[in-house]
Amino acid sequence: MHREDFTLCNHKLSLFQAEKADCPLIVFHSFSDEGEAVYQELRKQNAAECNFLSIAIHDWQREMSPWPAAALSKDGEDFSGGADAYLESLLSAILPWATERIHGKASFIGIAGYSLAGLFALYALYKTDVFTRVASMSGSLWFPGIKEFCKENAMKILPEKLYLSIGDKESKTRHPILQTMQENTEDLLKYFKSMGIETTYEVNPGNHFQDVNLRCAKGILELLQ
Repeated sequence: MHREDFTLCNHKLSLFQAEKADCPLIVFHSFSDEGEAVYQELRKQNAAECNFLSIAIHDWQREMSPWPAAALSKDGEDFSGGADAYLESLLSAILPWATERIHGKASFIGIAGYSLAGLFALYALYKTDVFTRVASMSGSLWFPGIKEFCKENAMKILPEKLYLSIGDKESKTRHPILQTMQENTEDLLKYFKSMGIETTYEVNPGNHFQDVNLRCAKGILELLQ
């Protein structure tokens, strides 16, 4: 395994290159720089060889949110809806940089993320046909309007595999918006299955902050099967 770090479009990139040619490329968005820990967890779980591109997202509320929405708390930051602009950078600059550096051609390109990045991974299916496998771990499917958006719009490509997960305590909260997370996730699960998409759903023990790296690795492992 060879690691290359680079900064492009104001994002810190870490590309873990597979030794073999023509291995899959997994694009993973992280809140800071936990990509290394997730990649090591994948190795610990004996994952199939892949190219792993970790992208550190610093303006989380902007770049991972599909449209503007109010903050979840008085002290929180509003969501400013910059996902389309970020996706343009990902497709036009970041992905070409990565695909030039891997051996051969990726057998498929998958996208994965946790929390808001899990929401973004799902949203990307409606904007581009580049990603054929998607993992949304504890994805923020409480986000206002996302369930309706998914049902009222057509995906650019039906993914070969889709993975959704949630923690069993994530919806056990007093916050009325966050309470919808499991209900929305399971409603969309049924909808995606009705479209004929091969969808895996996993309920993990704990709240939103438990075993994050392991949960991310489990979702990516599913994409690599």
